[in-house]
Amino acid sequence: MASQEHFTEQSLTEHLRELRACLLVSLGAVAAGFAAAYSVVEPLAAWFLRPLLKVLPEGTPLIFTAYQEGFFFI
Repeated sequence: MASQEHFTEQSLTEHLRELRACLLVSLGAVAAGFAAAYSVVEPLAAWFLRPLLKVLPEGTPLIFTAYQEGFFFI
């Protein structure tokens, strides 16, 4: 017969301790991902906007008419 695993019951505080640990790891991963993405946003935006900036007249800035338009440069 195959061996059966016996799961022990955890108390509420043990569950909460495990949840806290998982949340902290998740928060750390999100913070690391945000930092990595924030560090490459300008070179990435420059790469995507290069064709548009080439056809703009000399000295003309890129203007967004709504605040959120700056995030949709693709």
